[in-house]
Amino acid sequence: MNYSETLTYLYNSAPLFQHIGKDAYKEGLTNTHLLDEHFGHPHHNFRTIHVAGTNGKGSCSHTIAAVLQAAGYKTGLYTSPHLIDFRERIRVNGQPISQEFVIDFVEQHRAFFEPLHPSFFELTTAMAFLYFAQEKVDVAVIEVGLGGRLDCTNIIRPDLCVITNISFDHVQFLGNTLAKIATEKAGIIKPQTPVVIGETTPETKPVFLQKATEMQAPIHFAEEEQFVKQVEYTKDGHCLYQTTNYPDLTGELGGFCQEKNTNTILSALQCLQQAGYHINESHIREGFANVCKLTGLMGRWQRLEEHPTIICDTGHNVGGISYITKQLAIQKYDKLHLVIGMVNDKDISGVLKLLPSEASYYFTQASVQRALPAGKVKELAQTFNLHGEAYPDVKSALIAAKEKAAPEDLIFIGGSSFIVADLLKIYYPVQ
Repeated sequence: MNYSETLTYLYNSAPLFQHIGKDAYKEGLTNTHLLDEHFGHPHHNFRTIHVAGTNGKGSCSHTIAAVLQAAGYKTGLYTSPHLIDFRERIRVNGQPISQEFVIDFVEQHRAFFEPLHPSFFELTTAMAFLYFAQEKVDVAVIEVGLGGRLDCTNIIRPDLCVITNISFDHVQFLGNTLAKIATEKAGIIKPQTPVVIGETTPETKPVFLQKATEMQAPIHFAEEEQFVKQVEYTKDGHCLYQTTNYPDLTGELGGFCQEKNTNTILSALQCLQQAGYHINESHIREGFANVCKLTGLMGRWQRLEEHPTIICDTGHNVGGISYITKQLAIQKYDKLHLVIGMVNDKDISGVLKLLPSEASYYFTQASVQRALPAGKVKELAQTFNLHGEAYPDVKSALIAAKEKAAPEDLIFIGGSSFIVADLLKIYYPVQ
């Protein structure tokens, strides 16, 4: 099989949550342990940092990885979902896993894993750990796929655990209260291992404290340490932070959500320094200023065009969209155009009620099975006084928005990671 055929095989033989949702979710770690044993426990060969949370874990994982790269560590990075190409999920020093490794992994090991019927995420996690071991990385930043306690990344024994925040998402798996969701995320807290909590609520903080006490794990609440004192948003879409230790810290990633992410990251980096990682101020400045270049991160308040301004963001639940609407409110433009689509297992109404009614809407759908039909999004949006037309795909919605937008207008595309994925494939076609 070539690379394209291998991906088709993986998508068809191992259920992919990205495409079909809950039917791809496998609870429990039985397959994970069997795969790990088969490959000789590769994650024992490198140090790890484990990152969980409802929102912000991607930005935090990539920024921590960027700082580690700047500090000279050969750094693995495992994240999901991918936006353009599967290989984005598994990187070493920002470079995606090779097509050859993906092909060889399937060819050499399918006889073992096919009888297990693993999920797509179980298989790609095993692939990532094996790749990092073969590449002899010093450290890998591992992002949780879903939840924490039963996530197949949760076999690692990290130097640090990070939980960014808790919001309502994937409630069908994780529970329908913040405390229940926090319990699942807190499942990554390990014995005697420091944990940084980015944000808490009165419901979630006791959960984290109890679990940390049980595990005898030192716990740090970033919102109490409050390393970030002030933030300005620059004209080029970046952030300029005044922090306790680093005045005028430039952050490449824009968006309101990055202020709290940065607070969490700075707390995490201090823990890593205390754990013996050789990270200094220049490494932190370089990592923050060059996250996308160093790691390949895309889709975080990403500016794609000017005149009209075109921006996309992967925020896709109530917590993420609330930051986006605040960000949109401070932008300067003549008219706002929103290209919006969602998937069917999110709190659709919760998101729609946050969106501005004065914008022109272009309702669309992503090219995944979980996508809510554009006509249905339009119908639901009308109940919140949001009006526009429905388009069958992101490309046609974008074309319509660009045709109607004046040079001083703003076009925002989002509502789902998969909407942004389809958009970015237009700008960066897969080779």
